[in-house]
Amino acid sequence: MTGEYEMTYAHPDSVEGLLQRGRGLGAVRALQDPQVAAVFVYDGILRDWRWDGTDDRSVYLARLVRDLELSPAPIVDQLMGDEDSCLRACDVLELLALAGSDEAREGLRAYVRRGDHWVRVLESVSAGWPAEWWEDLGDVARARIGGEAELPWFCEPWTRFGIEVQSRPSVTRPSLTRLSTADLLTLLADSGTEDATKFDALRALNSREPSEELIPLVPLLGTPDGRRPLPLVRRAVERLGTAAVPAAHGWAQDERAWLAQLGADVLADHPRPEALPGLVEELAEQWAARTWCGPDRTARRLARFGPDAAGAVPYLRRFWLHTPHSHERTAYLEVLAAINSDGLDHVHAESLWDCEENARLLGVTAAPASPETLARIAILRDDPMETPEVRAAARTRLLDPSSLRQA
Repeated sequence: MTGEYEMTYAHPDSVEGLLQRGRGLGAVRALQDPQVAAVFVYDGILRDWRWDGTDDRSVYLARLVRDLELSPAPIVDQLMGDEDSCLRACDVLELLALAGSDEAREGLRAYVRRGDHWVRVLESVSAGWPAEWWEDLGDVARARIGGEAELPWFCEPWTRFGIEVQSRPSVTRPSLTRLSTADLLTLLADSGTEDATKFDALRALNSREPSEELIPLVPLLGTPDGRRPLPLVRRAVERLGTAAVPAAHGWAQDERAWLAQLGADVLADHPRPEALPGLVEELAEQWAARTWCGPDRTARRLARFGPDAAGAVPYLRRFWLHTPHSHERTAYLEVLAAINSDGLDHVHAESLWDCEENARLLGVTAAPASPETLARIAILRDDPMETPEVRAAARTRLLDPSSLRQA
């Protein structure tokens, strides 16, 4: 969560509080009373109600502006604010333009001609819009770029306009994707292999089926100073699942802090039955402290116990209802389903309106096949503002006859 304002979230059952949190119910209730909701939608663009940078809001807010038939004019005016405020407005206006708003499109094009943060805006629209919507701004870009303190970093749209960009020196390394798994493991085991090559080897391994032969090599995969693991090591170990547990007992006792922490995390992610009461208590303490970052990891550990973790259900429901950290909301719903899926149909349906892409993906997959939810899935399939992943999932759901049977 960023910004110059002191952020106090409204009650989680009010329209204002629901919209601040990006809940699907907030969007549904906003459509029932657009006049009341309008001020909260604009406020969600003006002020950054995201708990941190991993939360999504742009599609959610842009869709509300369109569906409530609100004017883009206040959002265009917001472009003239500081850089963060400008870019929040830019994200929403880009999407509104894709949905057919000429006012949004022309507002952004006009800002490129005169706005202070025009470089970031032009880079953003060139990534999200068809080229014919922005490539005629080349004369403007060439005229204005001389007034910038430094050259831009990115290629588009600058190279198309013949504008020099900064380049980071790089060394082209041969691809390791054609090597066998055995050869990749040999590179990782060799103390003479450079860290950059080990990184490439781990990236190649992470695109394949997990290999248990990696396990004895993990202690060798720290940085030269011994302070942290090489990039992608943690991901490689996580993909091994329970196969890494026996070795993790030894790692957890290692004098190297990074390896001890990795071992402890593996053991915590695969808890024994006796760990269940402690995990429920941990989640309860996180709720009592209103800890919004991190309870999703505790929740996922509880999911492994299935119905035996029923004691965690009240806390999981409270987190799902109240958290302002929308990125974690999907985890709570997935864990609730793993413990006891009874009564979750309406929650999965609400997720079709959620601000988070992962929540909408879950809703597309799990929402019951009622006429209302199928109609919503069809809207997501055809919405030009929606992400490609959600559109594809909605298309797949609607093409599968078995998924269309009403619950």
